[in-house]
Amino acid sequence: MSVQRPDPERDAAAVREATARLIDAVSALTPTAVAEPSLLPGWTRGHVLAHIARNADSLVNLLTWARTGEETPQYATAEGRDKEIEDSAARPLSEHLDELRISADRLAYAIEETPPQAWGAQVAMRSGRVIAAAEIPYRRLIEVQLHHVDLGIGYTCADLPEDFAVRELANVIDGLSGHEGIAAVRLHDTDSGEKWTIGAANEPDLTVSGPRTALLAWVTGRSKGEGLTGQPELPLPVLPPLG
Repeated sequence: MSVQRPDPERDAAAVREATARLIDAVSALTPTAVAEPSLLPGWTRGHVLAHIARNADSLVNLLTWARTGEETPQYATAEGRDKEIEDSAARPLSEHLDELRISADRLAYAIEETPPQAWGAQVAMRSGRVIAAAEIPYRRLIEVQLHHVDLGIGYTCADLPEDFAVRELANVIDGLSGHEGIAAVRLHDTDSGEKWTIGAANEPDLTVSGPRTALLAWVTGRSKGEGLTGQPELPLPVLPPLG
């Protein structure tokens, strides 16, 4: 499976659509829903919403780096990032919605203001991974789509747009191919019939089969394997966290 090349204009359009879908869904919540648990351990929905907003601002920082050539970290410090999310989590629903809209607009403006020559600039994400600035809109799309799922408000991996599911499954598989930290597994997408291998060995003993979105949910840590079957019938291995 080949990983699709980034296209900032196309990916920015997809971000706008995904953000609008997210904001519509969050707008329909009751005021008390933000304090309820999300699907991410230890985080309420308010934590997830605060993270989505602050992630947009962090990507503005990376675009500033790409545009000016002056190193601008995604987050000033890991501790500051965590504290800002924690401090913002308990905000009322209306404030979360305002922050989602305002931060999304800031990022959209930063993308529009990035000149063509800046998209090739190399910037470092908070994980230390170095990427081309052209990847930033797609990185935002991942955040919006998957954290919409993490809110636990009815939007699941099965609801992800097909083009995103195809692309992100390829992206994750690329990162797990040859990974020494997990047992080798052959993945079988029953939607397309395609097969891939993750893990270190060339000839895995276990094949995991299921629909594309069920595979994506598992490899991104958003399911324990629901909707998937293993052959032989062995417990599915625990995959390393993404990052």
